[in-house]
Amino acid sequence: MNVFSTIDDLRQQRWVDPTSAWGLIPTMGYLHEGHLSLVRQARRENDWVAVSIFVNPIQFNNPDDLTHYPRNLEQDLALLRKEGVDVVWTPAPHEIYPPDYQTYIDVQKISQRLEGAARPGHFRGVTTIVAKLFNVFQPHRAYFGQKDAQQVVVIKQMVKDLNFNLKVIVCPTVREPDGLAMSSRNVRLSPAARQQATCLHRALTTAKSAFEMGRHRAAELHATMLAVVNQADLARVDYISVADPETLSELETIEQRALLSLAVWVDDVRLIDNIIVKK
Repeated sequence: MNVFSTIDDLRQQRWVDPTSAWGLIPTMGYLHEGHLSLVRQARRENDWVAVSIFVNPIQFNNPDDLTHYPRNLEQDLALLRKEGVDVVWTPAPHEIYPPDYQTYIDVQKISQRLEGAARPGHFRGVTTIVAKLFNVFQPHRAYFGQKDAQQVVVIKQMVKDLNFNLKVIVCPTVREPDGLAMSSRNVRLSPAARQQATCLHRALTTAKSAFEMGRHRAAELHATMLAVVNQADLARVDYISVADPETLSELETIEQRALLSLAVWVDDVRLIDNIIVKK
């Protein structure tokens, strides 16, 4: 496994074999089974598998969140080596954003809802770094998890609008045995908060069951999810959404499919989760 920190060294490796298929998994590190599931799918579908590890400062609207974001590069590299990853890129911030940096990517409309409304500037940071990664690696396929559902929609829109020559592959959310979606932020949960964090998945599955029993009005499903979260005394809702999976517009009644999503503070850790329901 080759580990690089500069753009020049990475590009030199990238074009050693220009005819082979490359798969890229962009990450911010502190890897878990969710990330590794992306690596395994990329390994099955490509000749070369590359992973980027970069805690992107411009997608954090809360400085404390950036400061406390978990990091363990040595552990990450050991996990990736075990999975047979070919290339890992671990750039320093100044490599990505030199002092005279001025260019940002801003996807409109779909980036302004949900996470975009709750975290101003977040998606501008996400799309900017992902566009740079696509430009540096020039992969054939890029892999993302369904847990970050809005991120996937925004990145797909960017790929379409800017004519990136690659395919975005969306992989299922990987969960703990009790249903909690795997996230690097889970390590920050206290034992009590970790126990109550399952309220997100319980809210979603309870709403899904209600939907399958014929309750298709968004307001009813919203109330169902809110009631479940409110049972956890350490949890407070940031947002709950019943939206179109493609446009992220809020629905009144589900006619075909809907993205049920929510963001919840559990103690002082903000978690997100989602599921898609369909008739």
